[in-house]
Amino acid sequence: MRTVTLSLLLAAAAGSGWAQQWEFGGAAGAGFLSNVGVSSAFGSATAGFQTGPVFGAFASENLNSHLSGELHYDFMMNNLRLSSQGTTTTFSGQAHLFHYDFTYHTHRRGKREFYLVAGGGMKAFLGTGAEQAYQPLNQFGYFTKTHELKPMVTVGVGMRYAIGDNLFLRTEIRDYITGFPTSVIAPAPGTSYGSILNDFVPSVGLSFLF
Repeated sequence: MRTVTLSLLLAAAAGSGWAQQWEFGGAAGAGFLSNVGVSSAFGSATAGFQTGPVFGAFASENLNSHLSGELHYDFMMNNLRLSSQGTTTTFSGQAHLFHYDFTYHTHRRGKREFYLVAGGGMKAFLGTGAEQAYQPLNQFGYFTKTHELKPMVTVGVGMRYAIGDNLFLRTEIRDYITGFPTSVIAPAPGTSYGSILNDFVPSVGLSFLF
């Protein structure tokens, strides 16, 4: 009986130890967004966003020995862009991302571990430039100083490397997948836009385990 009681206490302590482990961190990287095709009676073009810096912060809770849940906020600076036949026009823009991810860790032994990420949330696209009466390539679309909220799915892979007792270096690459924000880059009458936008973000960061 004493042995059984001791085993149960040890199991409870181990479980509570995982539950109490929290990780906080931040990262910086760059967002490489795909373009969508634009077609109209005037010809073809591409619409999308320029490459720009990304900054993020997160809080993670270990759910068990392999799985953790992470709450993320990311800020992106990506100017809006339209291009056709060698002409490109841009408009200042940014985005705010809020998402919750499940992270599967391959193991938690040694200094190095690899992990897979899948989650979802929302992405707010913002046009922040000054609207003008005339804009080049306006036969294909218009930049607007407004915002649009889109549901988002994210997947990724990463590596966490211990550089101290509770300090980790994290490197990862993610794909943030949303519908194209046709309120921020508004199609001109008679044009057809692609629907899916991919945002590939490699990043490097530091995290602390408590």
